[in-house]
Amino acid sequence: MYHMGVDVGSVSTDFVLLDKDMNVVEKIYLRTKGRPIQAVQKGLKMLQEKYSSDEIVSVGTTGSGRHIAAALIGGDAVKNEITTHAIAALHLDKEVRTIIEIGGQDSKIITLKGGVVTDFAMNTVCAAGTGSFLDRQAERLEIPIEKFGDYALMSNVPVRIAGRCAVFAESDMIHKQQLGYNEADIIRGLCEAMVRNYLNNVAKGKDIQQKVFFQGGVAANKGIKKAFEDALGFKVYVPEHHDVMGAIGAAIIGAESVQKKKITNFKGLEVGDARFVSNSFECSGCPNRCEVVNIKNSTEVVGCFGDRCGKWSEKMIV
Repeated sequence: MYHMGVDVGSVSTDFVLLDKDMNVVEKIYLRTKGRPIQAVQKGLKMLQEKYSSDEIVSVGTTGSGRHIAAALIGGDAVKNEITTHAIAALHLDKEVRTIIEIGGQDSKIITLKGGVVTDFAMNTVCAAGTGSFLDRQAERLEIPIEKFGDYALMSNVPVRIAGRCAVFAESDMIHKQQLGYNEADIIRGLCEAMVRNYLNNVAKGKDIQQKVFFQGGVAANKGIKKAFEDALGFKVYVPEHHDVMGAIGAAIIGAESVQKKKITNFKGLEVGDARFVSNSFECSGCPNRCEVVNIKNSTEVVGCFGDRCGKWSEKMIV
């Protein structure tokens, strides 16, 4: 029997399956590409090749597309990323006091005490401290993103890069290249600039205490990890499944939910083969004039999203 966790983000959609002891037995990383419904269905089809619907006993969803995912799949628990990342980290190590999470489009800091979230902050505005910015620079330099961190560790004299803004950072990198600085020193400088940006903005005013977990896709970058350790003055730990910690936390919460209510809402892996159609309309029920998105399959309304008062979304069939 397995517990499924689904994290639908703006850049990636992640699936995990946990066994009864909450160990990861399967994980899938997919690019969302602005199509969360298709990404969720693709993940279900991939799981369908190895597992049956009867083997999955609970489902938890998280991420910016968590409500859509829950409606499509039949979620037992729907939680925000702060909660799921904290739950996953604490499951691995009860001594975690700070979580640094950098994803494709945003970054977060979470502080904990006694196994409880005490504070958090998110940056969803500037791209300079996110994975998508790193991807862009790796592509521009024609260096595989998987090797970006290795280049940074080869540097002896990092170049100082202006990292407060993605536009200025890229311009500064190009300028340094034109001056003849080598790529390793520029990349190391970029890693340090990203960390300065994070500490001066996202983590500003936060009490960063050990033990520190570094989560999210960017945690695979050894250069960023080293820059954090140099800036903080102590070791930063990267969990084995750092890239899917949100999905792991969602799976754990979904399992706990089913344990209480003794029944799952899971609709089955066959949902991956269903045909969904979405359309939008403007609600005229009040001055808010909410733009509501309606998702249907061939026989029923699966879910409505976008209203402020719940007039439509509360009718959601899960």
